[in-house]
Amino acid sequence: MPLTFDPAIPTALVVIDMQNGFCDPKGSVAQIGLDISMCQAAIPNCERLVEAAHNAGIQVIFTRFVYRGDYTDGGVVVQHLIPALAEVNSLAEGSWDADLIPSLTPEPQDIIIDKNRYSAFYGTRLETYLTSMGIHQLVLCGVTTNMCVETTARDASARDYHTFIAGDACGELEKNRHDVALQTLGFGFGAVTTTDDIISQWAAQPVK
Repeated sequence: MPLTFDPAIPTALVVIDMQNGFCDPKGSVAQIGLDISMCQAAIPNCERLVEAAHNAGIQVIFTRFVYRGDYTDGGVVVQHLIPALAEVNSLAEGSWDADLIPSLTPEPQDIIIDKNRYSAFYGTRLETYLTSMGIHQLVLCGVTTNMCVETTARDASARDYHTFIAGDACGELEKNRHDVALQTLGFGFGAVTTTDDIISQWAAQPVK
């Protein structure tokens, strides 16, 4: 039976890592020579989803990828796979680079989850919040599709959350990885949908 969005199920919008480091031309990811154009292209639909969620009374959760300033929590990613991140002080705690982009500044009722691994569930309080609020359905958007969005979606599915990925509100550093990630997630971990579809669902029957 296909997974279909149910407005009656308590829902949260999880906005993943829409930070200056990933989305601003002066950010660290662009500094190390990676193409952030798809990350920037995801901004307008993320903004639309956040606005629609607020209007419909949907809980909004922002995640931030944040490292200690000395990168002692960087692990394999910083030490071996992408050591250039430390060289440009990428996503360091308290830095402009780690801040959410200005157009997605959280409102007082929103929740911010800081993490230092790809999954928003790993080593964070995310599941505690979701359990306490009785949330069983998640809408995911943000960056990057193949890394933090996909890893979070996989972990959400493993915990039996109804997981929806707004594919046109996600961005990756390479289009082929974006496309493959969405294809994989839609096959075995959740449902890939669009910003327009999610917003129409919330407008038709807001979830409180």
